Amino acid sequence: MRVLLTVLTLISSLSGSFAIWCYQCTTATPGCTEPFDWRGVGYLGNPCPDAEDVCVKLIERKGAKEIITRDCLSNFKGFRTDIPADTYEGCRQAAKDVNLANFVNNTVKELDIKRDWYDETIWCFCFLDHRCNDATVKSHSMALLALTSVFVLLKRALF
Repeated sequence: MRVLLTVLTLISSLSGSFAIWCYQCTTATPGCTEPFDWRGVGYLGNPCPDAEDVCVKLIERKGAKEIITRDCLSNFKGFRTDIPADTYEGCRQAAKDVNLANFVNNTVKELDIKRDWYDETIWCFCFLDHRCNDATVKSHSMALLALTSVFVLLKRALF
């Protein structure tokens, strides 16, 4: 019984100290398109730098071209002004910033300084499971892994 209590205490203390893990890739990375294939990406993601971070899948469309970027929300906050105010689970349209690039006279449309180059920009947020910004394959949670480990340890201790 002491082993079980020790293991549960250790697991509960460790689970709060880790940040969420998210895939970090773009459409240029093999496997990062739809449908998502983590084997093509080649790794299982990175931990987000912020403890209260969420995973993001950013979809930008211009005509038939679609660019998908998967990353942590904190990595977008430094340079994106079109992040929606509601970052809870789900997908929503990008926010409009009418004052963005108001005093800039730039004739190169591809620089996208006003964030109006793309016809449609969709932000998808998730934070209920690690590496959830794949949007197609659900990964196992840390709690399920810990619970399985506890049962294995109990079975070995009892028999």
